[in-house]
Amino acid sequence: MARGFPVIGEPIDAAGRNLLKIVTKYVLREHAGPLVFALSALTSLMLLNYVAKQLGNLVGKQLGWSVIAEFMLLSVPLTVALTLPMAVLVSTLHAFSRMAAENEIIAFKASGLSMRRLMIPVILASGVLTFTMVWFNDQVLPRANHELSTLTNDIARKKPTFALKEQVINEVTPNKLFLRMVHLERGTSMMRDVTIFDLGDPQKRRTIRADSGLLQLSPDGRDLDLTLFTGAMIEIGPQDPARLQRNFFRTDYVRVTGVGNRLERSAVSGMKGDREMTVCELQERVVRETQMRDSAYRQLMLLDPAAARAIKLPKVRGGLGDIYCRRLRNISLMRAAHAQTPAPVPPRVPLQVPPGVPPRAAPQLPPQAPPRAPSSGTLRPDPVTSLDQATRSVLAETEKVGLREAQRVIDGNQVEIEKKFAIAAACFIFVLLGAPIALRFPRGGVGMTIGVSLGVFGVYYVGLIVGELFARRGQLSPFWAMWAANIGLLVIGLCLIAQLGREGATSRGSETSEQLHRLREWLVGLVRRRREAL
Repeated sequence: MARGFPVIGEPIDAAGRNLLKIVTKYVLREHAGPLVFALSALTSLMLLNYVAKQLGNLVGKQLGWSVIAEFMLLSVPLTVALTLPMAVLVSTLHAFSRMAAENEIIAFKASGLSMRRLMIPVILASGVLTFTMVWFNDQVLPRANHELSTLTNDIARKKPTFALKEQVINEVTPNKLFLRMVHLERGTSMMRDVTIFDLGDPQKRRTIRADSGLLQLSPDGRDLDLTLFTGAMIEIGPQDPARLQRNFFRTDYVRVTGVGNRLERSAVSGMKGDREMTVCELQERVVRETQMRDSAYRQLMLLDPAAARAIKLPKVRGGLGDIYCRRLRNISLMRAAHAQTPAPVPPRVPLQVPPGVPPRAAPQLPPQAPPRAPSSGTLRPDPVTSLDQATRSVLAETEKVGLREAQRVIDGNQVEIEKKFAIAAACFIFVLLGAPIALRFPRGGVGMTIGVSLGVFGVYYVGLIVGELFARRGQLSPFWAMWAANIGLLVIGLCLIAQLGREGATSRGSETSEQLHRLREWLVGLVRRRREAL
């Protein structure tokens, strides 16, 4: 008779440990294939969707394959951060549903292995994946987003023909030449109702208006040639603004030098947005903005106490970001302490004083004057109270604007901090939710996997989007905005796991289907009896 799995409470011998190792490897192997497939498929779909949205900025730029490959490669981390929790749910549903449909779950139960014990390897693997995602969202994702933002800005500056916008004053040359057109034909680069503001010469200001024009790049791709048709040129000198010179033309040519059709990569990175910072960078910014907000509030209290009392400042809590950064600092200090080996201290040699030499007296410090008591004269007037009412009102409004801006930055950064941890924790929560659902519907197949996945994805990510919107407006705490969906799905998953020992397979697929069928028959019978009674 084949030996079964050890019962909980009994000692586990070598054979039992080998069986558990075999089952653990088998369960993880069943999840690995669907996980890789789902991650590849979902990442490819979302990556194509993102690239399609950016297609207008890429087409016609004459970019090299290396630049396009770099753009797509830098877009992958942003996509993986969203698709990995989705792939974990798909693989969990598919693996457990397949094992239940092929009666492998029944074989495990008959061998003495409970379903909760069967889920332990997957739960531990999801925990490792969660910590990996925390590191990924903190270190890899912000750097990739920053590099992608810099590359996108560099591409947008490559060819001004495609960067110009209609009915907007476009800055062709910084602080020198500005161009506005009502309509621009992208295929032929023909412009309608063109206005050029030339501020390059400080001695005169020139404005050119034309009915139409043509945009062309020079053969070497360095300069921009503008051919204008039927218009006038107006020149005004700053020394004599009353004197105006107007010249009419049928055709005029304007060359803008230094506007190249080459991709010039930025040597210095610009400012980082909140999605381009690590957790510790965001946390430092939260602390700095909190100090600025409190300082603005104290200044507003001096300028307008009534308005300051009407404003309720929410308390800024450290949260997960503060705990995470403190742990990282402690680890760094411990590593630095272990890396630094203390130099050996030489033995202390006593000082030998020759006989007959008196010991050196201690140096005498000059006597210090006692502190002066504060003068009893009049106090200096407060500069705030000495201002007139109009000035105080203007300064108070300025402090209000600064206070609101600081609070907006604090809310946005705290949302990004909590989002990094919440999305990573979804890998762990989706396993607790997906496994009992798959075991409760063993014959659901691919339809059940797709349906449940789409439903959970919709609820989860809609909850994140709506929560982020309310949190950035200051109407909801950043913690609850990002973790409400996780907590709700976690409670559902734990309730389903608590009922794992009470489900059973039937001819209709699961005990739940059997109960629904019984409820339907009871309702039909109740309606039939009512009709017979009438």
